[in-house]
Amino acid sequence: MNPGLGKFILAHTPSSIIHPTPKMNTGLSLNTGTEIPALGLGTWQSAPGEAKSAVAHAISAGYKHIDCAFCYQNEEEVGEGLAEAFKSGVKREDLFITTKLWCTFHTRVEEGLELSLKALGLDYVDLYLVHWPIPMNPKGNHPLFPKLPDGSRDLDHSTTHIDTWKSMEKLLNTGKVKAIGVANYSVKYLDDLLPHATVTPAVNQIENHPYLPQQEIVDYCRAKGIHVTAYSPFGSAGSPMMKEEGVLEVAQKHGVEPGTVLLSYHIARGSSVLAKSVTPARIDANRKLINLDESDMEKLESISKTKGFTRFVYPAFGVNLGFPDKQ
Repeated sequence: MNPGLGKFILAHTPSSIIHPTPKMNTGLSLNTGTEIPALGLGTWQSAPGEAKSAVAHAISAGYKHIDCAFCYQNEEEVGEGLAEAFKSGVKREDLFITTKLWCTFHTRVEEGLELSLKALGLDYVDLYLVHWPIPMNPKGNHPLFPKLPDGSRDLDHSTTHIDTWKSMEKLLNTGKVKAIGVANYSVKYLDDLLPHATVTPAVNQIENHPYLPQQEIVDYCRAKGIHVTAYSPFGSAGSPMMKEEGVLEVAQKHGVEPGTVLLSYHIARGSSVLAKSVTPARIDANRKLINLDESDMEKLESISKTKGFTRFVYPAFGVNLGFPDKQ
């Protein structure tokens, strides 16, 4: 094509065509050749009696992506919500369901998957993640969070997350998972894992928001072909993110709520994002996404430079996961 003609066409092409507004179910590519919907419903901390209705409402409102985990202890309710959606005519193949292997099941990967499938009432999940790279004692004093007499976590030193991943890879031959990935993996853990992996993780699900952009991990995953899914997009519990000045300025500019800005921030970075809610009005509101321009992203990315976390650890595990600590 004539360069001049190309420039003319580009100059006269509406911005809405060049930069289409992202939709909640815009497909983002995975290294498996499939796609993950841009926005998902998170079910972490959905209280008893709330998960079923939240899932059923979200699907009726158009959500295709549902994220859950064995450790959340509400997969049976999530399954009830899914069953309600299927009864209404929703097809299983039209949904993208993620669940996760808990730490006390690192040496029992297939068993962990079976428990989740049974609770969810499904034959397969679209994505199965190693919830954390930290094996814990499967025969400890608690099925989920075993502790030693001194109160520290009872870790399983007989195995490693690399061994766990090799067992995860075998699941792909069962037809019970479409893709496998990890969650809460730092660059350190990915560096440990990838040389031994036959299958590159499709996803790394991490806490991610303007206070905690984790740019090093995001860039590393992008370079390795690992998709990033962000959780806690509004900040950790009690976070003032919704009232952060930079977020409010971008929201005012576009005439939207702060939550819309914070969810759209991840789509602009090429990540999918999970929005947890059990309130129908909020579930509906979270569906709205917008295009953020370069100046918007600069404003949001500047937040972490003065008010963000410089260090990030998970002391509950009693080990350094290779993240910097929180301030």
